[in-house]
Amino acid sequence: MRSFFIVNALLLMCLFSSAQQNAFPESFVGNWKGTITWNRPTKASQQFTMRLNIQPADSGRYTWQIIYGDDQKDNRPYILMPVDTATGHWQIDERNTIVLDGHFIGNSFTSVFSVSGSTIVSKYELTAEGIQVSFTTFATKPKTSTGGTSKEIPPVDSYKVVGLQQGLLKREK
Repeated sequence: MRSFFIVNALLLMCLFSSAQQNAFPESFVGNWKGTITWNRPTKASQQFTMRLNIQPADSGRYTWQIIYGDDQKDNRPYILMPVDTATGHWQIDERNTIVLDGHFIGNSFTSVFSVSGSTIVSKYELTAEGIQVSFTTFATKPKTSTGGTSKEIPPVDSYKVVGLQQGLLKREK
C-alpha cells in the first residue's frame, strides 16, 4: 500500500513538472531586464542593457517587445504568434514583412535565421534566476568541409563563429 502512494506521488510530480515545462509563453509573461555581454573574436567585449516585455495580446498572440540600450531608443515591438502550440511552433512577427519561426523545447524558445551572410541562433531559456538569453552568430558559408570519404563517413561542414551575445534577464517588479 505504501509503495502505491509513493508511485502515485512520483507520477503526479512528473505530470506537474511536465505541465510547468510546457507553459509557454505564459511562464515567460512579464517585463524582463538585464545586461547582455557581446563577445567577438577580434574586438573588446561590449555590454548593453536589454529589456524583453512579453504580455498577452489578442487571439492567442503575445507582445514580444525587445528594447536595447539604457536610452531605450532601439525599440522593437514584435508580436509572438502561435502556429502549432502542440509542437511548440511559434512565429515572431517583426511587423515589417519579416516573420521568424521559433520553437519551444524544454524551457527554451529558440529560433534560427540567416541575414546578410550570417546565421543567428537566438535562445531564450527560462531558469529559476530569470531568462538566460544567448545569440550565437556564425558565417552562413562553411569555413571548412571535411569527411565525405565513404558511405559511413558523411560530409561535415564547420562554420566560423563571429559573435556571442549572452546575459540574464530578471523579471522587473
